[in-house]
Amino acid sequence: MRIVVIGGTGLIGSRVVSLLTEHGHEAVPASPSSGVNTVTGEGVKEVLEGADVVVDVSNSPSFADDDDVMAFFRAATTNLTEAAKGAGVGHFVALSVIGSDRLPESGYLRAKVAQEELIKGSGLPYSIVRATQFFEFVGAIADGGTEGNVVKLPDAGIQPIAASEVSGAVAKVAAGSPLGGMTEIGGPEVFTMESWVREALTFRNDPREVTVDPEARYFGEKPGPKGLLPDEGAQLGQIKFADWLPANPPRK
Repeated sequence: MRIVVIGGTGLIGSRVVSLLTEHGHEAVPASPSSGVNTVTGEGVKEVLEGADVVVDVSNSPSFADDDDVMAFFRAATTNLTEAAKGAGVGHFVALSVIGSDRLPESGYLRAKVAQEELIKGSGLPYSIVRATQFFEFVGAIADGGTEGNVVKLPDAGIQPIAASEVSGAVAKVAAGSPLGGMTEIGGPEVFTMESWVREALTFRNDPREVTVDPEARYFGEKPGPKGLLPDEGAQLGQIKFADWLPANPPRK
């Protein structure tokens, strides 16, 4: 099959392309660097010509402004679904976030819900893969909550997963028949956000103190104990965080 991967040069997309190629598919990475801009529509129709499947693992270039994030996902998804229908694409796959519909105070997660709704309403056969937070972003979460030498985090449960396992799940769905709905994937272990970040910082000899702050937010929201956790029956990865850490030093 010819499978176009939007965001195909990023953390998830590059691995999806590699996995699909290894299994004999023609996987085409598409991103602004390859002349495909889903927000403006530049190159979208051209790259989808002859495609059997389109996979969207792209993300907003900015998280600072809620309106910008919403504008990105609305424009990108509208352009992609319209072009996919025109090209006769038989399967639209998108990566989304577990808990999006439970946390409406988060502008980012509201935008992900809007993306999902546009896909569902497009008339295209589709599959949505909702994932928990990636191991790879533990450092960014710590940095985002840092004030001085203290990391302040919300009292929240989290079930993070290795990006490689998310990529594997997305690639598997892309190579299969449309689900006509959603599937969820999470990591094998449940942490509090505080304990997860503390484990990472301790392993990396980072001296910052990690605390729970009742007023701290995550993407603008207070997730609570279960807001970010997958529902019962979700697919669970096998890579444990303690095994992932030694092979993944923080990026410079």
